[in-house]
Amino acid sequence: MRDRAALYALLLICLAQAMSMVDRQIVAILLPRIKADLGVGDAEMGVLYGTAFALFYAVFSLPLGKLADTWMRTRILSASIALWSGMTALGGMTMSFGVLALSRLGVGIGEASVQPAGLSLISDHFAPERRGTASAAFAVSITLGLGASLWIGGTTADWWDAAYAAGLAPLGLRGWQAAFIAAALPGLVLSVFLWRLPEPERGRMDGISSSNHPTPFRTSARTLGEVLPLLNLAMLRRRRAPALGYVANLLFVAICVAGVIAMASWTDAMRGGGFTPVRILGAEISGNWLQWAITGLGACVLFNWAQNLRATDRPSFALIAKTPSLLMLFAMASLQTVVNYGVMAWTPSFLIQRFDLSAADVGLKFGAVVVVAGTVGPAIAGPLSDFFKTRFAGGRILVALLALTVSPLLAFFVYHSQSPAEFYLLFGIYCATLSMWLPPVYASFIDLVLPRMRGAVVSVYVVSTTIFGLGLGPYGVGLVSDLNGGDLAAAILSVYWFGPIIVALLFTLVWQLPRDEGSVIDRARLAGEPV
Repeated sequence: MRDRAALYALLLICLAQAMSMVDRQIVAILLPRIKADLGVGDAEMGVLYGTAFALFYAVFSLPLGKLADTWMRTRILSASIALWSGMTALGGMTMSFGVLALSRLGVGIGEASVQPAGLSLISDHFAPERRGTASAAFAVSITLGLGASLWIGGTTADWWDAAYAAGLAPLGLRGWQAAFIAAALPGLVLSVFLWRLPEPERGRMDGISSSNHPTPFRTSARTLGEVLPLLNLAMLRRRRAPALGYVANLLFVAICVAGVIAMASWTDAMRGGGFTPVRILGAEISGNWLQWAITGLGACVLFNWAQNLRATDRPSFALIAKTPSLLMLFAMASLQTVVNYGVMAWTPSFLIQRFDLSAADVGLKFGAVVVVAGTVGPAIAGPLSDFFKTRFAGGRILVALLALTVSPLLAFFVYHSQSPAEFYLLFGIYCATLSMWLPPVYASFIDLVLPRMRGAVVSVYVVSTTIFGLGLGPYGVGLVSDLNGGDLAAAILSVYWFGPIIVALLFTLVWQLPRDEGSVIDRARLAGEPV
């Protein structure tokens, strides 16, 4: 009965992750339509796809990760799905770039809880020796969601525009708007099933009991206040922080502001004024300023989180911010998600542009390739990482190292394909290889901290990969495309300049990870954790 309950819980958790990817990724297949209707450039569409979503996704993953460590994770997931589904539907009801960006912010808030709450639930349904396989199912759900988003988006948009080519569409909706609404509906049904899912005992699979937190919502709200710029200064005052804390915080903010001004001015100059500004709250600004302002805010959020965690929860700070393996995993995952999101955001547009294909055709065929290949990769990598783990302490990371060493070489051939058939064949091999890095990394995050800290560590992973991966990947590819006359193949391949750094980090992790895993309990006790 316990195995059946665990599998049912895993199914719902994976469906939640899949639905989050549908509502997040559906913009990719609709980019050409939205771009034409709103009259903006590739860089602005990169901001809409990635950065606008990334801002609130990153900010709210920290308080929601804290809530996942202190309250009922099943209820968190249920409420979150209802929220982001509603905001996706809102995006389908507008023709304004500003309102569409606002809806993506709302989707980001809702989806911020999925990985912290989902992975935490998995750890309480599956023993450590089975977590690689369970994490593989979680990773597979990502690719299932990616494939479903392409199929739902492309098919719905093409059908709608064909059906109402003569006008008189209900509510005057365009095809891409109808696709947003279609993507939102299944999430509302799933939220009901998750609300009824029993909450497992926290830490039961590790033999480490965790008591219920007396004020979970107050603690989560305090976490939000601690990470938001300006509000965090009030939190520092409340804790009677030393003057050095204020100085460090304000100095970091000044550095971020200077960085935003420098990067926005530089990228505006690179484009030479050859772009259409976007209107936000009545003001016209370039997508570059929006991009770098959001990135700077996200960096401040991450700094504020670390500063406050050090003051309020020293054991968690010691195990998260002072563990070399975790820091390298955060860095590696952030760089790799620049690649992943840059590739997945623009590949549908590349196919439509390069081979003159319809959105429905790309959604069906490319979506199918992503689903199959993205399922095969993690399905192999999860059990394989568990197998290597039993024979060599750093064995899990060997799987990720192999995948991310080979995949850049495959990418070159993929984006120089001469026909759609050749592209789909090569991309299938590439996608299966590329997706193999996720299960070993997920499992390593769980193993490097105590049960009560798992939501928090996944939140940091989410923040770092969102700000620097989702926030920079789609925008960076869009910017390079604008600068190179719309050459999406060269723009997509440009993200692989990060490849050598990623491989170097993974190679180091093979040797460092076993040392850090073996010292978790000792380091937690040294920091004051009663274990």
